[in-house]
Amino acid sequence: MFKKLNILDEKEKSLRKVSVDVKFPISKKYKDLVKQIIDELTYSQIEELAEKYNLRPGMGLAFPQLGINERIIVIVHEIDEGKFDNYVVVNPKIISYSSEMIAAEAGEGCLSVNREIEGHVKRYARVRIEGYDLDGNKIVIRARDELSIAFQHEIDHLNGILFYDRIDPKHKFYSEIELRLI
Repeated sequence: MFKKLNILDEKEKSLRKVSVDVKFPISKKYKDLVKQIIDELTYSQIEELAEKYNLRPGMGLAFPQLGINERIIVIVHEIDEGKFDNYVVVNPKIISYSSEMIAAEAGEGCLSVNREIEGHVKRYARVRIEGYDLDGNKIVIRARDELSIAFQHEIDHLNGILFYDRIDPKHKFYSEIELRLI
């Protein structure tokens, strides 16, 4: 039985708090919540299921968006039609990044922001993330392009930052010459 998550709206003050590191072992409650997040993010990217359950499309969610100010992020990345890679990272850190900058051409969205916000968010084209899986094993993930944007967006949530905080009010949009737009 699918149960929709209660995702906080941007007006919620707790979204602006810096989250604390997670201690191991991870509770069964958190592991079950991660599974529920993966299900919802997956369903939200499959048109018929998104319609059936009234879900906005999303590829990532951070625990603070559920009112839990702890450092866990989940990303469900569609790599082929209906085929997904799932990433769950506990206490993630960006340990290296490219000098090349990119932006999502259509702009970024967020499941906690229920309105259109125009502007490009400058992000690193490639990042290396270090953290832990749910069992406490150290993991390193290399991400590029869309996946790199998703990791940076979700890690921002752990630091109380919403994507539109990163839109330059004096320079909202970039050309292909200024940035690689994807």
